[in-house]
Amino acid sequence: MLDFTSDIADDRLSSRTAEPARDNDRVLLDAYSNAVIDVTERVGPAVVRVETGPKVRSARERGGLGSGIVISPDGLVLTNSHVVGSSKEIRLRDTEGFVTDAHVLGVDPDTDLALLRADGARDLRYASLGNSKSLRRGQLVVAIGNPLGFESTVTAGVVSALGRSIRSVSGRTIEDVIQTDAALNPGNSGGPLVSSAAEVIGINTAIINGAQGICFAVASNTAQFVLSEIIRHGYVRRAYIGVAGQTAPIPRRHAVTAGVDNKMGALLAQIEPDSPAAKAGLLPGDVVIKLDGVEINGVDDLIRALDRDRIGRTLAMHVLRMGRLRAIDIHPVERRQPGRH
Repeated sequence: MLDFTSDIADDRLSSRTAEPARDNDRVLLDAYSNAVIDVTERVGPAVVRVETGPKVRSARERGGLGSGIVISPDGLVLTNSHVVGSSKEIRLRDTEGFVTDAHVLGVDPDTDLALLRADGARDLRYASLGNSKSLRRGQLVVAIGNPLGFESTVTAGVVSALGRSIRSVSGRTIEDVIQTDAALNPGNSGGPLVSSAAEVIGINTAIINGAQGICFAVASNTAQFVLSEIIRHGYVRRAYIGVAGQTAPIPRRHAVTAGVDNKMGALLAQIEPDSPAAKAGLLPGDVVIKLDGVEINGVDDLIRALDRDRIGRTLAMHVLRMGRLRAIDIHPVERRQPGRH
């Protein structure tokens, strides 16, 4: 006679252990869903659609479309500079369908950010900028925007990487960029990347065509800096020396002869007439390896070093010229902005 009692007992035991596992999964999924729902309800009303171009367009005219996030009740809105471009006519549409005109307070193509102000709109729903330095890889994030014109679309994912660098439309690198797998589509540009605490920790800026789940956002700390500069000056102040160059390797024999450790440097290809570089005696072919005590391992390092804190100061620059180390004093000035004199 066959005894099935032990098999029945095992099945009952396994079913009882499976039930708590399913319950735990359900609890975790509910917690995840509730977190996304909470963030959406708190931040979603502060997300606006950004429309550019004339209200009535001919068949040949095309307006732009993107997203933005209201960051103050009096109508300050952050978005991407490539969303507004050079448009003179801008409109904001909120989640309730209310439309208001807006004007540009300032743009910064170097970080792909723009600051708008809604005309005649007050007491708007707004979101707070968080501290992007507190982010961790794997942290839950939510992207809210208007992809392809669909209002208030929400996607969720995690922080894939921190401290990325991407190239802006101006050719400069945007530093401290957040990489996420929260799905973005055309029209999401300028919308917020939000933490589970409902704080804006990034402004969505780019996707890589052909890559799945690789999206980028400008960190909120960068946005906070750009915001304060635009409010104070109308633009972001940066230093200028008047050179064009590229990253180039330093021959080992030159590094040994000069007693430097750099393997790469910023090779100067062009010196603008009457610029600080020309007045300092820099020549095409010079390789910059240090500026104001900061090691320069490429043209991006040189651009990064020319910030607002070095405007109007006399700085020590070390260059390699014909394989020999030279020390040059240079006096950066404030970089001129297009349309400003």
